[in-house]
Amino acid sequence: MKHFITSADTDSVPQLVQKALDVKRNPRRYDQLGRYKTLGLLFFNPSLRTRLSTQKAAQNLGMSVMVMNFDKDGWQLETEEGIVMNGGNAEHVKEAAAVIGQYCDIVGLRTFARLQDAQADYEEKVIHQFRQYAGVPVVSLESEIRHPLQSLTDLLTIEYHRAKAKLSGRPKVVLSWAPHIKALPQAVANSFLEWTALMDYEVMLTHPTGAELSPEFTQGVTIEYDQKKALKGADFVYIKNWSSFSNYGQVIQAPDWKITQEKMALTNRAKLMHCLPVRRNLVIDDAVLDSAQSIVIEQAGNRETAAQTVLIELLKYLQTQDEPSDLAQSLIL
Repeated sequence: MKHFITSADTDSVPQLVQKALDVKRNPRRYDQLGRYKTLGLLFFNPSLRTRLSTQKAAQNLGMSVMVMNFDKDGWQLETEEGIVMNGGNAEHVKEAAAVIGQYCDIVGLRTFARLQDAQADYEEKVIHQFRQYAGVPVVSLESEIRHPLQSLTDLLTIEYHRAKAKLSGRPKVVLSWAPHIKALPQAVANSFLEWTALMDYEVMLTHPTGAELSPEFTQGVTIEYDQKKALKGADFVYIKNWSSFSNYGQVIQAPDWKITQEKMALTNRAKLMHCLPVRRNLVIDDAVLDSAQSIVIEQAGNRETAAQTVLIELLKYLQTQDEPSDLAQSLIL
């Protein structure tokens, strides 16, 4: 694996999930793999779980880590090609990415949707420009429209509990919209649908009218506009808010979509998931978040395992690049 930005960057999502399960069982197996390697983590927006879990994952592998709040500590980046830079942006992404690639063996990058222009957000311009110009593997720590590390975490969590509960057959996995006071990106929901489509799950998406996601991510997905109907018989319930795609970035008002004990009683004793942070009693009731059905803390803990798994794959790729060619070996000898 050369980069980690979309599900297409891995040869097999199910196999990567199995590797993550192996890392969860034996986290110290590769504790020297990243020795003398440096991971750069660049944040264009706030982070708690992603920042700490990825940094810890790198340290577990013997890597050095450099962290930069790029929106505060770096020069304002210019991303347009062929532009006369006579405005407020002092540095072009071509030089910034290339220079960072000189210092770091792997670069992790977190950007955030502005929720003003769907076309601009869905281009994921900054992360793809780093992929083009850095010259080293790039890991998405969340982009404007995807969050692959979260999705790998989610599948790892589902598969672990699927085996623990000895669930036979295809588990029913429901992604349910929930209310929020702010306009939030579609990244987690988009990515979750993209990744679960590659697993043997019965996936159902439920949300109120007006909360439709981009057709790019919902093609072939079963959509149910009746939340209670969708929850019936569910084995896993993933709760997440996102703002409107059709009326891009607008907040959707539907307070009755909050998750309650009564709604969870409709499920097959489903495990409750959320990527966090979560606004208690607005998105999910206390009684549900604090119940035995909730696995949100363990899910967050698995962020470390997911990041470590991805870094292992990228470090193995770097090893193949570091190996001298047959001609070079003959010259050395």
